[in-house]
Amino acid sequence: MILPGSLIEFIDGGRFICGLVFGAANKKVRLISQNGRELHLPESRIVNVSQQVYSQTDPKEAIIALLREHCAKRTTLAEAIDIEPLWEIVCEEAEKEFTPDFLAELHFGSTVDDDQRAAFLRAVFTDTLFFKYKNGQLIAHTPEQVEQLRQQRLREQEKKQLFEQAAIGMQGIMRDEPIPPATWPDRDRCLQWVSEAVLFGNEATEHVFVSQALKKAGLTSPHAGFELLVKAGIWDRDENLALLRSDQPIDFPEPCLDVTENLCEPTAEELLSDSKRKDLRSLNTFTIDGAATRDFDDAIHIRKKEDGLIEVGIHITDASYHIPIKSPLFAEARERATSIYFPEGHIPMLPQRLSFDLGSLARGKIRPTISFLVTFSTDGMQVHSSITPAVIEVKRQLSYREADAAIHQEPGLALLHRISQQLRQQRVERGALLLSLPDVNIDIRDRDHIHVHLAAVDTPARNLVSELMILANSLTASYLAAREAPGLFRSQPPPRKRIISGVQNSLADIVQQRRYIARGELTAHPKPHSGLGLNCYTTITSPIRRFLDLAMQHQLSHMLHGQGILFSTEECKTFTGIIQQKLGRANALRQQRHRYWILRYLAPKEGQLVNALVGGVGPKRVNLLLCDCLFDVDLPLNPAFPVTQGDIIRLRLARVRPLDNVLRVDW
Repeated sequence: MILPGSLIEFIDGGRFICGLVFGAANKKVRLISQNGRELHLPESRIVNVSQQVYSQTDPKEAIIALLREHCAKRTTLAEAIDIEPLWEIVCEEAEKEFTPDFLAELHFGSTVDDDQRAAFLRAVFTDTLFFKYKNGQLIAHTPEQVEQLRQQRLREQEKKQLFEQAAIGMQGIMRDEPIPPATWPDRDRCLQWVSEAVLFGNEATEHVFVSQALKKAGLTSPHAGFELLVKAGIWDRDENLALLRSDQPIDFPEPCLDVTENLCEPTAEELLSDSKRKDLRSLNTFTIDGAATRDFDDAIHIRKKEDGLIEVGIHITDASYHIPIKSPLFAEARERATSIYFPEGHIPMLPQRLSFDLGSLARGKIRPTISFLVTFSTDGMQVHSSITPAVIEVKRQLSYREADAAIHQEPGLALLHRISQQLRQQRVERGALLLSLPDVNIDIRDRDHIHVHLAAVDTPARNLVSELMILANSLTASYLAAREAPGLFRSQPPPRKRIISGVQNSLADIVQQRRYIARGELTAHPKPHSGLGLNCYTTITSPIRRFLDLAMQHQLSHMLHGQGILFSTEECKTFTGIIQQKLGRANALRQQRHRYWILRYLAPKEGQLVNALVGGVGPKRVNLLLCDCLFDVDLPLNPAFPVTQGDIIRLRLARVRPLDNVLRVDW
């Protein structure tokens, strides 16, 4: 029990405070502290109680003076105490717990008074390297514990120095001041911590250090870390943060690069040593693709046969020739699943040596292909088809714009156009839904003035290529299905509600119909694809851009060579799981980046009115599409602004924050 008149000590804010007790009850003592405060203090907070009892009736000023006098004396005594020699004496003892009185007497060499005992405790609390205070006892640390604590202190001191240097260095970066390496030797490490804190927030290992360093440097804006990294030249002002947060591979591992470097461009003779591979080099093959395309994975030819029928060739680069299934390239393609395209660049599925060179159907190059030779009657009806490994040499490369211009002038292209229209019409009659929206092309060449252009995707040339690729894909699926071979088949159930029909449909109807389409499926066995109007479907036409196509090309090529089924049903099921997971990651990155650039485009328009198409009206919210960039937004219903599906209305861009991923609109 603590008696009235006892001089006690407690710790407040890391400092020892003396107090004089006036009473005790309910495990609390009533006291006056050396600072003149009257307190009710829990007994558990008291670390030392004097043996001597002092007068409680003296004036308050005298009591405070007494307390301050004892506090000063104890501080002076504590500063002169060296704990380590005492610890060296007792640390080897079997008993590790000691009373403060025992150790204080051991140090002072005689019976100790209250001030000496308190001073010793202060010294122990000040230097926690050698003893730990617990339940009124002092526990001696082992030599191993002392060494660990020393190393910890050293790290803390280094961290403190690092903190001071970081704050000064951060200020220097933002002021464009030169920072000598000697001034901030750990610059790279600190900025790496900043990047991790920006990307992962509180989950970053050093987020507290970064937050405090930025604050000390006076960098307190919501995006201070991001702005610092941009100023330091580590990040771009439009850095792809979603990509950095993901586990999406970007650079290719050494085994892939080594294999790619050792690939040789095969000669026609080497390719034709395969008895199953046909020599189609004499055909007038050509490509139709984007003006900036370098990875040409498909080519076309058309010719009239001697019997008057029309032969259309769809030639797909044979990536399986260069990428055996046991190659590191096959494994890497499986991990990536697809090439990812952003306005600022792309992440290829395969190294450029393959995608832009050996695997690209460039003009004048001898290339292996999987070729689909389809015979049509003069009225455009399909008569016969065959699939064969082949060798081609592309004679001509057209952009979509060039092909659109030539379709009305060149008989061959005009005939291809007519055949593609018939193929499309046949699919529509089987229930296909043509749901193409314009391409949203984002021009970021001037980062201060982002531009968005809507480009039609249903031009004659684009439709021609699209229909021929769909034909090749469906022929592959039918080939496998007829032989009961497993594969990677794409399918889609019928829409929950059918709104559109035919070829020509309004943007409003297409937007509404897209809300009712069923989710596509990927299975190891064939099923109907309602959206395309086909009994079975897969994809094989982009083997240098999509892993699904590469795997299917291997399966098809193996069978065309008479070697039977390569991938079993179980292996195909495994592929479907991997592909769906990796495509989910890639699509999320693509969508997030698209959203970022759209917000960058809209940011200068904040506060302005923009046109929006009403895509759907629900019981509580309205779904809208911003007309100039085809961007989805939604708003709560507003009785003051009744709208119906298909209306064009004006919305205000209330708040646009690209870095925060925020777009708020209002009526």
